[in-house]
Amino acid sequence: MTLEGLAPALLIGAVIVLVSVVGVRLAGRLGVPGLLLYLLLGLLLGSVSPALHLQDAQLATVLGYGALVLILAQGGLTTRASQLRPVAWPAIALASVGVAVSIGAVALPLVWVLHLPVQTALLISAVLAATDAAAVFTVLRRLHIGERMRTLLEAEAGFNDAPVAVIVSVIASGTFGSAPWWQLPVLVVAELVGGAAVGLAIGYGSRWLLPRLALPAVGLYPIAALALLVAAYGAAAIIHASGFMAVYVAAVLVGSAARLPHRRSIIGFADGLAWIAEIGLFVMLGALADIGQLPSAIPTALFVAAALVLVARPLAAIISLAPFRWPWSDVGFVAIAGLRGAVPIVFAAIPLGAGLPDARLVFDVTLLVVILLLVLQSPVLSSLGRRLRVVLPEEAVELEVESAPLDGMRASVLGIEVPQGSGFVGAFVVELGLPDGAVVALVVRDGRGLAPDVHTRLRAGDQVLVVTTEEARVAAEKRILAVSRRGRLARWLEPGAQSARTDRR
Repeated sequence: MTLEGLAPALLIGAVIVLVSVVGVRLAGRLGVPGLLLYLLLGLLLGSVSPALHLQDAQLATVLGYGALVLILAQGGLTTRASQLRPVAWPAIALASVGVAVSIGAVALPLVWVLHLPVQTALLISAVLAATDAAAVFTVLRRLHIGERMRTLLEAEAGFNDAPVAVIVSVIASGTFGSAPWWQLPVLVVAELVGGAAVGLAIGYGSRWLLPRLALPAVGLYPIAALALLVAAYGAAAIIHASGFMAVYVAAVLVGSAARLPHRRSIIGFADGLAWIAEIGLFVMLGALADIGQLPSAIPTALFVAAALVLVARPLAAIISLAPFRWPWSDVGFVAIAGLRGAVPIVFAAIPLGAGLPDARLVFDVTLLVVILLLVLQSPVLSSLGRRLRVVLPEEAVELEVESAPLDGMRASVLGIEVPQGSGFVGAFVVELGLPDGAVVALVVRDGRGLAPDVHTRLRAGDQVLVVTTEEARVAAEKRILAVSRRGRLARWLEPGAQSARTDRR
């Protein structure tokens, strides 16, 4: 690109982003995810303007992997390790056993009924075996489902990219059919274990490093955090481990850190980058498609979608969750909530870039299946979830505590926004029971600052500033979260609260 071409490119890119951002609201009113709008926008741009039709599948794969790193980083940062721990093994089972079951359940009828070559059938079934992190994070967080179910499906989407990427790469390689059968599962396990080890190392290293950086500007903390997470992918990929697993594990550890400085800024920055990545990813993949060849793939796509929704996903959910004795209503919701999006299309670009004979069929079928499932599957999740009693009535938002370090004073400012339904509502400031070294310094209500005293009672919508020493910070955050859940009684119900109250007297 020349300097003269920079201005038109920036203008077109800005218009595409603005249209996509505004379209999110429109898509929500229509009951479909905004991701579908991005995909259709890419198809439209690629068909209307030949200059915008992407023809380099290898470049699309590289850019797609980069976008997935940012999406997984954002998903991991917003998933607490305490939430992930109870569902870790079921999620791993869905991401491994479930993937294998899904591949077999789709590939076999493609070979037996449609008489596709084995390699083509395996590629189609493999790329569609992975649920999509962008779709899961976007759609499920708009539904009021239980924490355990939401975390299970998000963790599955975070974990299953890694094994599917390895499987697709091996099937699309020149060694397919010549290597022994046991080599593929061994390679998948080795890459997953290696990626998890790298993620643990960088995650815990980041938790130690970020609070000690003492950076001169708040805006540098999100950049440093995201750089560390991207480094997790790069370090794992260099040693031939799973970079997707590494970045997700590292992000979960960083997002779960009790002493993460400027948490809200870091998560907000990651959220913005993830949205840009999702928009660019779906538009790019839509532009990669050849809209003139799509009609010929429609019969195969309909067959694959039916096999995936009616057989493969339910069978994968039942077999994977059977050892954990989950309720049948939960298993049923998992069976219908296997959302597909950009991830399968990115993986479908791998054989396209490798120049395999049926690569275009694989890509077109994958694209059509994703569009079909986004149109039909996502809008009915809420109603089906309510029938299964998995979608819950709207609940109070979990309290978020924003931390900003005061390095020169060895202290921190904790910023709290009191949501409706929180235990903070109706509590007097003196009833919070903060530990020694932590005080409520300011309450902002309706845009006015209030100096709190013994008569100050908190309301929904208040913004509360707590100043705490570094030594008391962890205890202060624990007490704040306890009050948000249990209300003013937390001062007496929490372990050690009674002794702390007596000591203060």
